[in-house]
Amino acid sequence: MKAKDKLPARVLPAVHGRREVPRDPEHELSFSQHLKTSYSREWLIELYARYAVGDGSFETMMRRVIWRAIARSFGHGIAIGSGVGFKHLETFEIGDGVFIGAHSYLQGRFDGSFIVGEMSWLGPQSYFDARDLVLGDHVGWGPGAKVLGSQHTGMPIDSPVIRTDLEVKPVRVEGWADIGTNATLLPGVTVGKGSIIGAGAVVNEDVEPYAIVAGVPARFIRWRDGYQPAAKGDHETSR
Repeated sequence: MKAKDKLPARVLPAVHGRREVPRDPEHELSFSQHLKTSYSREWLIELYARYAVGDGSFETMMRRVIWRAIARSFGHGIAIGSGVGFKHLETFEIGDGVFIGAHSYLQGRFDGSFIVGEMSWLGPQSYFDARDLVLGDHVGWGPGAKVLGSQHTGMPIDSPVIRTDLEVKPVRVEGWADIGTNATLLPGVTVGKGSIIGAGAVVNEDVEPYAIVAGVPARFIRWRDGYQPAAKGDHETSR
């Protein structure tokens, strides 16, 4: 097909980002509270394994019920896909309307914190090193994208790397940002509000608000259409 014969794109209204979030039914809230006060966290995690896989309404309800019973806080209208795994769910704070795609894995830490803002969409097969991680409201997270919040110091040199101390660095993704498919955020980065990270990018430096970055390592491409930076050179930290 020649370039001039390329079929036009279709522009369709967003679905997840525009939906109304209903309050979860009272019977579901009551059931979750009963589980929380009657059973140990370990037992609830074992119970979750029975309902972790499946797309039926009962399985999806049970995933919500169990997450609400364990998590530090858990909003309304949250969708947890089939096969989603987690570690240290008790450190999670999940806002209203969040979508967590199938076969994603969210790895918290017993003394850490993982916050996901309202209406964020986390694509299937994503990985979150969620030891000190905050995602703002309305964040889009592409399928297969990853975030690393920790790394081994590699010192002393006469020890295997995996035996050296683990350094945890906070990662922040501000509201409205969009992380491309298979992109990777490295420890310690902040992704600014409304920015766009290209597919497959490796982000090792902070990204300015409303910037578009791409590549390995990620580099500034341009500002989003309609954004007027305060002064020239505002993208220097993303270059």
